[in-house]
Amino acid sequence: MKEHYDFSKMKGRKNPYLKYLKQPVTMRLDCDSVDYFKSLAEETGIPYQTLINLYLRDCAINHRKLKKQWES
Repeated sequence: MKEHYDFSKMKGRKNPYLKYLKQPVTMRLDCDSVDYFKSLAEETGIPYQTLINLYLRDCAINHRKLKKQWES
C-alpha cells in the first residue's frame, strides 16, 4: 500500500440511503426523563438522543407494551 494517498481530486457523494435511516420527530418529554438519559449519556459517552432511540428500538423489536393501569 502507498504511504500517502491524494484524495484532493476525488468527488464526494452523499449517501443516497441517508434519508431513509432516521426520521426527524418532535416530541415533548418530561424533564426527569431527559435528565435520566442525559446522565446515562455522560456515563456511557453515547449521546442521549441515541440512547433514547436505542431504548425505543429495543421496545419495538421485543414488542414491549406499557403495563400501566390508569386510576379513575
